Amino acid sequence: MTAVIRTDPLGFIANELADLRARHLYRSLRVMSSAQGPDVEVDGRACVSFSSNDYLGLTHHPRLRAAALAAVEAFGVGSGAVRTIAGTMALHEELEATLARFKGTEAVLSFPSGFSANTGVIPTIAGEADLIVSDSLNHASIIDGMRLSKAPRVVYPHADVGALRELLVRARTDGRSDGAGAHRLILIVTDGVFSMDGDIAPLPGIVAAAEEFGAAVMVDDAHASGVLGRAGRGSVDHFGLHGRVAIQVGTLSKAVGVLGGYVAGSRDLRDLLIQRSRPFLFSTSAPPAVAAACLEAIHVLEEEPALHERLWANTRRFKAELGRLGFDTGASETPITPVMMGDSTTAGRFSDRLFDEGIFAQPIVFPTVALDKARIRTIVTAAHTDAHLDRALGAFDRIGHELGLIAG
Repeated sequence: MTAVIRTDPLGFIANELADLRARHLYRSLRVMSSAQGPDVEVDGRACVSFSSNDYLGLTHHPRLRAAALAAVEAFGVGSGAVRTIAGTMALHEELEATLARFKGTEAVLSFPSGFSANTGVIPTIAGEADLIVSDSLNHASIIDGMRLSKAPRVVYPHADVGALRELLVRARTDGRSDGAGAHRLILIVTDGVFSMDGDIAPLPGIVAAAEEFGAAVMVDDAHASGVLGRAGRGSVDHFGLHGRVAIQVGTLSKAVGVLGGYVAGSRDLRDLLIQRSRPFLFSTSAPPAVAAACLEAIHVLEEEPALHERLWANTRRFKAELGRLGFDTGASETPITPVMMGDSTTAGRFSDRLFDEGIFAQPIVFPTVALDKARIRTIVTAAHTDAHLDRALGAFDRIGHELGLIAG
């Protein structure tokens, strides 16, 4: 009789986890037992949160709550199908029309998330005959969208318009790598606001280069939506580039405060995505409460400018005080404010000590950022009060001195 050799084909997982722990890269999930907001309960501890993407505090806005509850009463809790079968409701169409008006584009198509919007639009429009040109610090969803596409791709150094132009010169001179001549499409893809560093893409230079070389520009405005531009219309509005950016991707789960993503552009782009975009075709549409709350959020953005003003006032104060204390906040220009730590061990220790003092600010380590670029990523919101900011700044001051990161 042949002996049966028993093995665990997934045994390597335990080794992978042990390696992550040894390198201080293992991430434990913090569990919230309260509503989102500046004051939260995390792992049983009352904290002031600086880790949420809820820039304007809309997750608990009374107008959004009322809209969601009314939609549940009228339409139930789920949509029941994908959009192309029986899942397109009047609420979805109204939300998309409102977003198109808000963004200043012909049309919008909504997706289950910002991530799925990027992985849905890039493979749909870019194929083997095309070229994708990407910023080196673009979001993971853009990277995955490029991987799902059959298009060749090149990467330019972060925010370096000069390097981008050199790549475009070569692309137009050399053509396709298979020798078949010119590219059908050159698609330049960039974040509008970079999620880990908080800096803004140099869109005017990118757009000018694209127009010179006959390329199209796609901007992921996940962290610019609700933050930059008039009433939070995004980076294209911020720079006055309407009509010159072919595709805008946005999220409904950050400053908008709910859930989902969208692609804004031409009517033809929307129609093609409906026909071919797999994340759209094979995902159940947003529940009525989600669509209704997102729709109400756009009205709030336009009608309550004090939220936007408070967000930026808090941002300016928090950045200035961190700098005065001696912390390095990198190239940030937005409410995303990284406090640079360098190595993952220091970032983890600093975050744990903040938590001890009732401040919830998570460490960001490899592979999200480079090994030597670990940081505490803080996000100030419109819902933070002066007392919240004072408490956090006091904790940063004490712990920074304790761990030898700042002097004086």
